[in-house]
Amino acid sequence: MKGLENIYATREKRFLHGGDYFPEQWLHLPEYLQEDIKLMQIANTNTFSIGMFAWSRLEPEEGVYDFEWLDEVIDRIHSFGGNVILATPSGAKPSWMAKKYPEIRRVNNRREQELQGRRHNHCFTAPIYREKIKMINRKLAERYQNHPAILMWHISNEYSGECHCNLCQEAFRLWVKNRYNHDLEAVNVAWWATFWSHRYSGWDEIESPSVLGEDAMHGLTLDWQRFVTDQTIDFYKEEITPLRELTPHIPITTNFMADTADLIPFQALDYSKFAEHVDLISWDAYPAWHSDTQTDKELAVKVGFIDDLYRSLKQQPFYIMESTPSLVNWHDVNKAKRPGMHLLSSLQHVAHGSDSVMYFQWRKSRGASEKFHGAVVDHDNSTENRVFKDVQEVGAYLNKLEEVVGTNRDAEVAFIYDWENQWALQTIQGYSSESLRYPQTAQEHYRRFWERDIPVDVLNVNQDFTDYKLVVIPMLYMMKATFMEKVEAYVKAGGTVVMTYISGVVNENDLVYEGCWHVKLENVFGLTVTETDTYYPSDENSLNFQGKDYVVKDYATLLEQKTGEVIGTYGADFYQGTPAVMKNTYGDGNSYYIGARAESAFQNDFYDQLIQELAIIPPFEANHSENVSVQVRKGPDSAYIFVMNFGTDEETITFEDEVIDLITGEKVARKITLNGYGVRVFKKI
Repeated sequence: MKGLENIYATREKRFLHGGDYFPEQWLHLPEYLQEDIKLMQIANTNTFSIGMFAWSRLEPEEGVYDFEWLDEVIDRIHSFGGNVILATPSGAKPSWMAKKYPEIRRVNNRREQELQGRRHNHCFTAPIYREKIKMINRKLAERYQNHPAILMWHISNEYSGECHCNLCQEAFRLWVKNRYNHDLEAVNVAWWATFWSHRYSGWDEIESPSVLGEDAMHGLTLDWQRFVTDQTIDFYKEEITPLRELTPHIPITTNFMADTADLIPFQALDYSKFAEHVDLISWDAYPAWHSDTQTDKELAVKVGFIDDLYRSLKQQPFYIMESTPSLVNWHDVNKAKRPGMHLLSSLQHVAHGSDSVMYFQWRKSRGASEKFHGAVVDHDNSTENRVFKDVQEVGAYLNKLEEVVGTNRDAEVAFIYDWENQWALQTIQGYSSESLRYPQTAQEHYRRFWERDIPVDVLNVNQDFTDYKLVVIPMLYMMKATFMEKVEAYVKAGGTVVMTYISGVVNENDLVYEGCWHVKLENVFGLTVTETDTYYPSDENSLNFQGKDYVVKDYATLLEQKTGEVIGTYGADFYQGTPAVMKNTYGDGNSYYIGARAESAFQNDFYDQLIQELAIIPPFEANHSENVSVQVRKGPDSAYIFVMNFGTDEETITFEDEVIDLITGEKVARKITLNGYGVRVFKKI
């Protein structure tokens, strides 16, 4: 579970602090570009991502290139010891290209071709677009391959979207042929195509899902989403070909995302697959702090979950490629961070394994859709406003935390999260469309470990979990038989696993298992699932566990006891007194099945008991309220403790051991207080 060597840390030992910089917007005002270099140093920033939306400036006409302005910008940043993360420009094609080569413009699922505009609007399949991006990337690599300021490649920007053009239809058919070994009957079986008489008699009959045609064949929809991920990765791999050839010494990343409406992992692409093809994981974090729908502590739990998920993809430190110094311009309500929150939210990422705090954007645009998005340098061009000073403060902190760079987190608890499972649930046409909430359920079960300061690795279904004391599997509706075998072997060898309702229902083609529940799961969990009751929002039941009653909402699974022990029962309805929670001993290990969606208090008591039984202890023990989070990064010889208060009130924290404040260097007593939104970083003595 120890992380791989951090590629960046082998080159220079400091946190990356800076952000997306768009000098191409200011070429007509060269005095601004001169001023930027001074402001970057005043702000304690050192790294800037450049070029992601600059294609029309780099190649203003087909085959006509202009790099002189970029040369000057990179040289200026290098002059004060700064780094450049050089981006490739494929995320926003120039207008001349869209006009000359209309086949590169995307087609939506209604088979309507998009006009030129916005960004992320190119066809990943179009050969001419692949050719054009390789040409511009080769030019960039040839020109800057030996420039000492270039730290890493930033490939495109926030890959997303899909295209349904004829080129993509042909690519999809080829993808399906390869997946099913050119056996059309295997496709008919996997997609259950006989339903509604939709059997295919020829490969050319296969079309991508569309609201105008087939959108209720779940196997087709699932495979289309797999294809979109694979085609996006295939485009990315072709895009980086000249970079791997000419600059094998420069690591590559692309910025992953989160779905920000409820702050859950990005859904449209399977990042567990994408992670295999990048050297470094980076992501763009935009939580809506201070909202009226959840507390900042509740939001911090979700941020921690996504940080741990993306860190776990490669089991090494990751990078925050984008965040905001204050607010954004695309939340429903764009609220500014309260005093203290910028430092706190920045250091939370660091506490969970980030080796950077980067921003969108360095300087606010004067026009277009992002002119009011937060930035380090505001329209007033001042170093005296609150946001600039907050950034300056973060930079000063990071400069004093340099020994933390490259350290990682050790975990004894693993959660399983699967992107394909979410895709299957999105088209399920069962249970409840409003309350499935798979990522949110995973975050709710994760919450208690965050509150107890227990590190968690969030793994995908293909990663190894044999060395963990506890594995939690929430709502894994789509479960391959090979994964069941891994669970069986893990428990048999002495592991402890927790699984919840709506798990193990369908196979990888979204076909329900014969007999409803697979025999492997019956053996491991000592039960059979017979029925799942779905509640209206006003419905509720109760669950009795260890002599206490807990409220049940949304889902209640009816269980038939086999070899398992009943440790929780339902309190009402026609299944009153029947099993709701079960434990089973299998081989040398134990399994638990939670059949109902219960209130948070149940998760607290259930996991507290497991944590005690399994002797899972936090890496640094401290007594505090649930608004406070204590997270630890470990190096070969030291442990670094981040103590963070996500509440507005002053909090008292008591330590078991003495520590040294990494900012002041002073030895600290075993009892401290933190103001609202306060944060301190310590080193264990």
